[in-house]
Amino acid sequence: MIGERLLRARKAAGLSLRALAEQVGVSPTAINKYEKGELTPSSGQLLKLAKVLGVRTEYFLRPTTLQLEGVEYRKRSSTPQKFLDQIAADVTDQAERWIELLGLYPQPPIPKFTLPDGLPQEVAGDAQIEAVAELIRDKWALGSNPIPDLIDTLESRGVMVLVTAIEDCAKFDGLAASADGMPVIVVAKEWPGDRQRFTLAHELGHLVLHGRLAAGLDEEKACNHFAGAFLLPRQEVIKQIGQHRNALEARELYMLKQEFGISMLGALFRIKQAGIISETMSKNWFMEFSKRGWRKTEPGDQYRPEDTYLFEGLVYRALAEGYIGDSKAAELLKISLMRFKSDRQLESAHAATDQ
Repeated sequence: MIGERLLRARKAAGLSLRALAEQVGVSPTAINKYEKGELTPSSGQLLKLAKVLGVRTEYFLRPTTLQLEGVEYRKRSSTPQKFLDQIAADVTDQAERWIELLGLYPQPPIPKFTLPDGLPQEVAGDAQIEAVAELIRDKWALGSNPIPDLIDTLESRGVMVLVTAIEDCAKFDGLAASADGMPVIVVAKEWPGDRQRFTLAHELGHLVLHGRLAAGLDEEKACNHFAGAFLLPRQEVIKQIGQHRNALEARELYMLKQEFGISMLGALFRIKQAGIISETMSKNWFMEFSKRGWRKTEPGDQYRPEDTYLFEGLVYRALAEGYIGDSKAAELLKISLMRFKSDRQLESAHAATDQ
């Protein structure tokens, strides 16, 4: 058990055998034997390993081992395997703590993810993709207004959303999997909010459309269309932009981005999909995006990134209900007991206010 967890923590930290060995003060051979279960680290070495890897010693002794199922990366072809291993290790650890926390409750604190009634057995084209996105919004009582917090929206319906902090987020486009039957969607903490939200909506599209698309339809393209329609409904595009336009201002795309949390390029696609601009005009705008470098970095302020608060909230709820104590709460939150006690008393918040 210690060996498997050590291997996962080392990969999550992005350290080689040699790099970890140097920081702990043992040989790379010893680390290798620890990971294979051929040698057990002493209590002192375990403390050093925990400190270097940024985990609590309890992590190595945790009995539950979770395997993510159906893992699908949205990645670039040039993404190195070491980078993917680092993401997988971090995500598995987060998902494992999630499942352990949910198991502490006598009754599930969040609902099981289910698809709403009324979905078509077969989705044959763009019009039906739009209709499915509208149906999901309707069943979830979202209306056609902007969705202020998409992570919260998905979590409240039984999707596990994990936010991973990785150094080079440009190489990573998201990850989808399942953990103990619960759908998992992973986004990067450092992404701008519009990129996070499109990935979340795209992966929701897979959950909704998989197995329903007519022969010949590309699922990735269909999920991209679903994501755009879910974030920015067609009726809102028409209300904001009009039924037909012979010209557009870049500022209009920027305003849609800030209001609906979809990229300027995504807003342009939605305007085209709504039939508001001609094919020629849309091509000219796409060329303009390429010419100005807006496909990589859009102008103006970024849309704020989102984060997840449900896990931390459920830890404190379990503490208040008496399901766990301080030590287990700190372990689940992956912080020291001293830090936990300070956070619990809002001491860090008081200190920030006083400065």
